[in-house]
Formats: sequence, C-alpha cells, structure tokens
Amino acid sequence: MGALSTGEAKTSNAAARTEPDPALLTMTGISKSFLGVPVLRDVSFDLRPGEVHVLAGENGAGKSTLMKIAAGVHTDYEGEIALLGLPSRFSSPQDAAARGISVIHQEMSLIDSMSVVDNIFLGRELTRSGTARQWTDRSAQLRKAREFCEQLDLDIDLSRLVEDYSLSVKNRIEIAKALAFNARIFIMDEPTSALSGPEVDKLFGLIRQLKTRGCGIIYITHRMEEIYRIADRITVLRDGRHVGTAPAGQLSEPELIRWMIGRELSRHFPVRRTAIGAVRLEIDGLSVPKPGGTSTTKKSWLVREVSLSVRAGEIVGLAGLEGSGNTDLLRGIFGAYGKLEQGKVAIDGARFEIHSPRRSVQQGLAYLTNDRKGTGLILGLGLAENITLASLEAVSPALWMRRAMEWQVADRHVRALGIRAAGLWQEVATLSGGNQQKVALAKWIETRPGVLLLDEPTRGVDVGSKHEIYELMTQWTKDGFAILMITSEMPELLGLADRIVVMHRGRVTARFGRAEATQEKVLKAAMADEAV
Repeated sequence: MGALSTGEAKTSNAAARTEPDPALLTMTGISKSFLGVPVLRDVSFDLRPGEVHVLAGENGAGKSTLMKIAAGVHTDYEGEIALLGLPSRFSSPQDAAARGISVIHQEMSLIDSMSVVDNIFLGRELTRSGTARQWTDRSAQLRKAREFCEQLDLDIDLSRLVEDYSLSVKNRIEIAKALAFNARIFIMDEPTSALSGPEVDKLFGLIRQLKTRGCGIIYITHRMEEIYRIADRITVLRDGRHVGTAPAGQLSEPELIRWMIGRELSRHFPVRRTAIGAVRLEIDGLSVPKPGGTSTTKKSWLVREVSLSVRAGEIVGLAGLEGSGNTDLLRGIFGAYGKLEQGKVAIDGARFEIHSPRRSVQQGLAYLTNDRKGTGLILGLGLAENITLASLEAVSPALWMRRAMEWQVADRHVRALGIRAAGLWQEVATLSGGNQQKVALAKWIETRPGVLLLDEPTRGVDVGSKHEIYELMTQWTKDGFAILMITSEMPELLGLADRIVVMHRGRVTARFGRAEATQEKVLKAAMADEAV
C-alpha cells in the first residue's frame, strides 16, 4: 500500500483516536497567530504509546510552534488538546511537565556548573521535614537519581559537575531528569545535532528502551537517515498546515521531500564538474597544542602532525568522531589558538605564519564555525550588520561607517544567496535556521577568501536549505574556491567531498578518494589509532 494522501492521513488519525487504547497526546484543529500572522492553521497531531512519531518540515513550517503549544510555552491558541483522551490545557511549561511532558532540546537545559544529581531534581527537590523548615534530602535524591541512571545504563559519578561529561552523557542525564518528573511524552528537538555516530546509536538505544516502557516520543530532525532509522510514523507540516501523516515504511524519501518542500528535488547532491586547479591550501606537519599547556608530551596536543592539501575547485571532507581533533584543526589553521610553532601552512604557494584570526582573514582564509548562534552571528543585530561583521573596513572608509555602503553590500549577498527576510534590518534571531546559516556564509564570502573552512555547514537546517547550500558550495568551487569541510552527516560527506581525510585523537588515520570512500571504511578509520 502506498503512502497516505493528505485526506487519507486525516481519516487515519481520526480512526486512531477512536481505538480503545487512547493516544497519549491528541492535538486537534490547532491554530496560532503572532501579531495577526498565522503560523499554524487547523493542524492535528497525535502520539501513541510506545511509538516514535517524527514531526518533519522545513524551518518555518510550524513544528516548533506546535511543540511549544504541546509543552505549555504558548497558552493562547485555538483548538483542543487531550492527554489519554481527557481534555487538557496547560498554563505553563511547568504545568505540562507536571502532567508528564518532557522537552529535550538540541541546546541542553542542564546547568553545567551544577552536579548531575542536582540537575536531575532541579525544581522538584526531594525534601524531609525539619524542626523549622524543610531540608533537601540529598541521600534520597542520590538514591533515586542512581535508580533512574541505572535504567538508562548510565554509570557515572552523580556528584560530579555536568560540564565534566560529553554531549552523549548529557543527553542521557536529560532523559534521567525527565524520568524523575514521571514523563511519558518526550519531545526531542534535534537531539543528535552535536553527537557522533556511536553516540547517536546510544541515544537510539535509549529511545527504544523508552518505547518498551510505553512512552511516546515526538522526534524532530532534518536528517533523512535518522527519520527512517527511528520513526514509526511521520507527520509533515508545510507553511503552518498539516500536509500528511503516514507510517514510516509507507512513505518513500522522495515523497517525504515532496511533502516537505512542495516540489521534487532532481537530485539530493548537485553534480559537480569543476576543473581542479592548483593547490590553494597546504598543511605540512601541523600540530595544535592544548591552550595553556606545555608542548612536551603527547597528551598536550589537540592536533598532531597533520598534513593535507586542498586545491582550487575542490571540496575535501574532514571526517572524525567527537573529539577527533577535526574542529581543532580548522580553529588552529584560522588562528583561534594563536601562534602555532610546529608545522607549515601555505596559501597559494606562499608560506603563511599563523598568528590570529585577523591575520588569517587578511591571507584569504574564512572559517564558518559549527555554532552559528553562539559564535557565528550576533543574533540581536540585523542582516546588514551581521553580513559586514568580518569586513568592516570595506564599509568604513576613513574609519567612518557608511550605512548606505553596508546595506548595498548586504543586499548583494541577500540576492546572491537567496536569503529570505522581511528586510535588511530584520534581526537574525528571527530568521529560520537555513537563512541564519546563509547570513553566516555571506559574512565570510564578503571577505573575498580563497579558502573556505566550513565546520558543519548544514547543521540544523531543513532539507530545502541544505540543497541550496550545496548549490552555493558547488558555485564557489566553480569560482576557484578551495573548501575544507567538516560534516557529521555521512551522506553529505560521501556526496560532496572529492577527497576525504579521516582523523582520530588528533591524527590522520586514513585518506580516501571519492570513488573508494564508503561509510564502513570511514567509520573504521575514525576509530583507528594508527596514524598514516
């Protein structure tokens, strides 16, 4: 049987709500507007016990707004919500949490400077009566926290600070915290955005555990391979409307993409027929020491004796698991760690001494960080200010800012990159993830670089925006740029890179050409200790 049509999907959902076992969560006819602008229009959605229901759609489709209504963030809306068949309306996020709804964001809600056990019971501390007041019962909290962690196969020191643990462990701490609140409904928003392959596998194992307990998981992701690994059902929103719902096994990837963007993509990755030119970036034996440490032991190095080159018109993929050193390599090349003493770097054949990001920009390097909200953009500023951040001299002749020049430069990039915004004045915080990423890219393209260092160029953007960024990268290689790219998405790595360099523990462990690279070979090299 083929995928359900829009009409069939609505009928199917309605039928599901009449079954004896009621849905954990039912949202019917949900509509929501901001300042008179509709963002949700008559959307219905349900979640059953023991299922993963993927909520898909481009950025701006209404997914986050719908989930914020489900989580009690937005309380002013039209429509009805039911929990286990009983009408419900949440007055706040705390109210929703008290009724068993937990939200796990891509940006963790944990407090790094607090212990694991204090995070788990934050806002719902276990107490014991005292003579004059109630006291936190730390022994009871430790005992209960250990029980929750054991359920998740999480064997850690609960008294240590959260900041001491990896993102994968923090994910499990978040889930333990939700269990402490007796959650049965988990809303997971891009939970794997910063996780490595093995860490994603661990998270999916935990999700399967939650399913066996009768919990329901609403899962939001832009990664196609994740959708088909984890989903039982898929619901797609587009422009604030419900497009369709179908069992994951009955909805093909091309059909899912068509539902999401309203058209078909001719191919996921563009065909690149770019002539490969001369070497633009060459690295020979480059080492990056840990900041503040000494350079006398192996343990003091973030990156050790890495050599590679990138030619004009070429995309070289830099692969590795979390902590492999690939991000540290890009940061080191760009000067984020200051002057590097060991190794040589040449740009267009000329020796380049790494000193600072400013010096690197002057030499034709540009570095897109993997965290656009934290280090790539100033969210409270508009498009024009952000696009010219790295090239202020160009719009400030005689040290005097010329707003007309700034807006002219920004407008050129908005048109060239297809950035969708109300105007150049619009704060980038209000843009979709895809448009924010394009603004971050425009900022660096305006510096007129020869070498682009791209760390997760499509992280957190929807499938349509990803395709547009792939097209931009293809055009930049035609223009003679050399691109050194990190991506944690294996299809993206294999689909875009002309060559792949794999790192583990700060060293290069393998090199592959496009024709010989496979997922299995890359993953094996990413876990190998022997350098090449």
